[in-house]
Amino acid sequence: MKRIILITGGQRSGKSTKAEEFALSLSSNPVYVATAHIWDEEFQERVHRHQERRGPQWDNIEEEIMLSRHNLEGRVAVIDCITLWLTNIFFANNSDVEASLNLAKAEFDKFTQSDATYIFVTNEIGLGGVSENALQRKFTDLQGWMNQFIAQKADEVILMVSGIPIKIK
Repeated sequence: MKRIILITGGQRSGKSTKAEEFALSLSSNPVYVATAHIWDEEFQERVHRHQERRGPQWDNIEEEIMLSRHNLEGRVAVIDCITLWLTNIFFANNSDVEASLNLAKAEFDKFTQSDATYIFVTNEIGLGGVSENALQRKFTDLQGWMNQFIAQKADEVILMVSGIPIKIK
């Protein structure tokens, strides 16, 4: 049976750790779908720390945009994260919010067709002030709209605050 879980919150709120713990409680061999594009050394180090935290029981997939290339039928998967995935889509679409949102929604729907447990990690980047940067405002809008889209389709939504999970839905 298909199940969609969305774990959201601010940076360093414990989202990824919670998602990984949840996946391991459901499967001895979960899948980790990493959406990050490596921009620089510092970011590579962040990715490395995430990889070290996970053990050999994880099957790892790296996919920056086309999640639907991967069939996760019958599996439990952590998709980390929507924000980085949207960043890749946003820049591939020359910062066009509408085109990016349409592609992301279509790709999400296609990817989540299989019977699997999908645990999506995302960021609530719109909780802060309004950016003075127009590009950042466009991306924040895109992120907010996509988070709403996924939350509506999710069976469960968890907000992480300072490492504490709060069930929203």
